[in-house]
Amino acid sequence: MAVKIRLARRGRKKAAQFDIVVADSRSPRDGRFIEKIGTYNPQTNPATINFDGDKAFDWIMKGAQPTDTVRAMLSYRGVLYRKHLQLGVIKGAISQETADQRYTDWKEQKDAKIEGKRTNIGSAKEEARKAALAAETKVKEARAEAQRQKQAAALAAAAPAAEGDATETAEASADTTEEAGA
Repeated sequence: MAVKIRLARRGRKKAAQFDIVVADSRSPRDGRFIEKIGTYNPQTNPATINFDGDKAFDWIMKGAQPTDTVRAMLSYRGVLYRKHLQLGVIKGAISQETADQRYTDWKEQKDAKIEGKRTNIGSAKEEARKAALAAETKVKEARAEAQRQKQAAALAAAAPAAEGDATETAEASADTTEEAGA
């Protein structure tokens, strides 16, 4: 029986999530499986990959063949590197302590890199939000300034007209007083 480590789709339309399962290669994609070892959610950034690394390692060492996508995930999480080191221990090329130390060093570096990506994405979103807010404030201030200039121009246009009316009114009243006095 050929055993595969593969993805089984679940989730609604256009919002796929996957289970990482160990299954007989002849069973359908979403059908029978031997064991569920984790989940994969490609909707998040970075994609969320949760699986039991020890179970995956055990199945890999027993000869289970991962699909291309699952192979990339196992490589990303270090299961294939761990297998590589374990094969070196079996052949006698390195000791188990050396293999464990190399794996933990690699794992720490990889976790730091993943966390760095998460923080960069979060800070990039925050910077984009601040930039959008600053641009919006700039536009708002420009509109307010344009409105002030428009009102000042309207007042300036109204002031000479009012002065002209006042002068005409004063002359008319002076004329009426002269006529009344005469």
